Formats: sequence, structure tokens, C-alpha cells
Amino acid sequence: MANVVIKSGAEIRFMRESGRLLAQVFSDLDSVIVPGISTMQINDRVEDYIVNTLNARPASKGQYGYGFVLNSSPNEVVCHGVPSETRKLLPKDIINIDITLEKNGFIADSSKMYVMQKASLQAIRLVNTAYDAMVKGIQTVKPKATLGDVGHAVQTHAESAGYSVVREYCGHGIGREMHEAPQVLHYGRKGSGLELKAGMTFTIEPMINQGSFKTKTKKDGWTVVTKDKKLSAQWEHTILVTETSYEVLTLRDGELI
Repeated sequence: MANVVIKSGAEIRFMRESGRLLAQVFSDLDSVIVPGISTMQINDRVEDYIVNTLNARPASKGQYGYGFVLNSSPNEVVCHGVPSETRKLLPKDIINIDITLEKNGFIADSSKMYVMQKASLQAIRLVNTAYDAMVKGIQTVKPKATLGDVGHAVQTHAESAGYSVVREYCGHGIGREMHEAPQVLHYGRKGSGLELKAGMTFTIEPMINQGSFKTKTKKDGWTVVTKDKKLSAQWEHTILVTETSYEVLTLRDGELI
């Protein structure tokens, strides 16, 4: 339990509000992420919406020296893809958009896969499996469960479908800081690791690869890609451990988790 922040009722209300606003950002994007749009155009729209419509702060901008409000990770990019004027979406692309938002001093973090209309059936299957793996992990969350239970549920689902789980990047505690304790691995053994307690808030954000789980970082120092150049997919939500179960703080319209 060292350094894990248990949120008070007031803090949870603030977290809930940040999560609700972040879900609105994705709703705004749903109609505009289409072939032809550049990843920088997506970034700029999100920044404008968060700042000027929601009166909130894009928490990623300036964090660790990062210059943008989101990560845009298409196809073989596992995570931390950097927006670009020249990278325009193609009809067969899949892309992860990962956004953080701070309101009233509390941060929510979420990501979503967008699938272009000519994406392959193999790509669509990967995206759907990654989502279901995240959901399996979320559904294990309750007081007295462990982080190992979460990782085991994610790993079992992904590997049973023939995919691999990225090891180097994980979920994390979140609240006043974007990255708090604990680390939330997306693989593991049942019953192992930290015991969950009501009031914990953290992300579950598995990165699922078509091929090997091995990754490498490109020369820009940010963009992480699959080593074998096969596709990767990721989804993310911010989760609260409640007195009896879990609450998805960043739940989007139409989602039932």
C-alpha cells in the first residue's frame, strides 16, 4: 500500500467530473476521425475542445517535456505516437487516440481505438479482442481482489485469442498526478500483487499485439512500435474501486462495462 493514494469522497467526485468531461472529448472526435485527417488536426481539435469548450486542461501537454495534448498511435505503433501534420489517416488504418484531462486539480486518462472503414478483418479482430481484454480486467476489480487478478484476466483473454500482451508499459494510479502508484501490469498470476481497496483509482490500458510482445522506441524518443512491425491495439479507462465493485470513471456513451 506504500504511496497508493486512497481518494476521499470529495476527491472521487472531482475524479468523476474529470472522467465525464474526458468521455465528452471522445464523443466530439467520433465524427471527425476519418481518412484524410492528419493526427495533428486531431490534436489541435482536442486541445481547442478541452480548453475552450470544457474549460479544462490537457494534462499531457508539457508532461515529461511532451509538446502535445494526445498520443496518436496507428497500426504498428504500440503507444506514445506523436501527432504530425504529414501523417494523415488512410482507409485501412486503425489508430489509438490517448488523451488526458485535468479539471479541478484531478486527472482522468483514457484511450480509444478508431477503425477506418477499409481496415482488414484481422485488424478489426485485434481491436475487438483488445477491448474485451480490457473489460475482462476491469470486471475483476473489487475490494480484496489483487492486481495480479487484473493482469491474469487480461493476459488470459488476449493469449487465448492468439495475441501477446506488451510487458514494458502498464496501467497506473492516477489522481492529482497523472502517474501515481501502483503500477497495473496487464499480465500476472491470480492472487498475486497489491490487494485492492475502496477509494483506489487507476488505469487499465492493455496493449495487445498481433505478433510478439516485443517493442522498440523510435529515434524521436517517444513513439513505441512493435519490433516485428505487426499491428497493435490498445484501449484505456480510468477505474475507481468502490465499496463493493468498480466504477468506470471515463465510461463513454454506449459502453456497458
